[in-house]
Amino acid sequence: MSKFLKLIVVLAVPALLLANADNKMAEQYLELTGRATDIGPRVFNFALLVALLYYLLADPLKKFLKDRSNAIASELAEIEEKRQASKDAKLEAQNELEAAKAKAKAISEDVKSEITLIKENLAKQTEQELATLDKVAKEKMEIEQRKVVKETTSNLLNENISGEDIPLDANKIVDIVTKEVA
Repeated sequence: MSKFLKLIVVLAVPALLLANADNKMAEQYLELTGRATDIGPRVFNFALLVALLYYLLADPLKKFLKDRSNAIASELAEIEEKRQASKDAKLEAQNELEAAKAKAKAISEDVKSEITLIKENLAKQTEQELATLDKVAKEKMEIEQRKVVKETTSNLLNENISGEDIPLDANKIVDIVTKEVA
């Protein structure tokens, strides 16, 4: 804060002296500092300073500004490339998503048709197995009936026919068997 205060004092004292109503003090200050008569050399010094600064700083400043412009342009180009790459990646991802949806739909339809075919095949196999089981059951029943008839016939013949009944003829045996079976 003290530097700021000193700067204000250095700049304010000459202004206060020149602002005084008494013109003598202002004239004394100008003569004392030499500012009353040296406007030409001061302008020349200022012009020389500006020219020297321009000579020393113009090329580096132009180079700095040009480099900065090029850096900004390259950053913008890089950002544009990244934006385009992300746009392309997004488009590719959307295309892949659509392809995946179509593939999933096709797979779903295939699964449904396979399920229908499997159901139909299972129904046919079940019907065939049931028909086979019915056939086997009927055959077993016929075999069992034949066995029962044979056993009954055999038992009947053994019970009804004894050693003394041997002279029976075939017609009598058939009649006896028919009566017993019926």
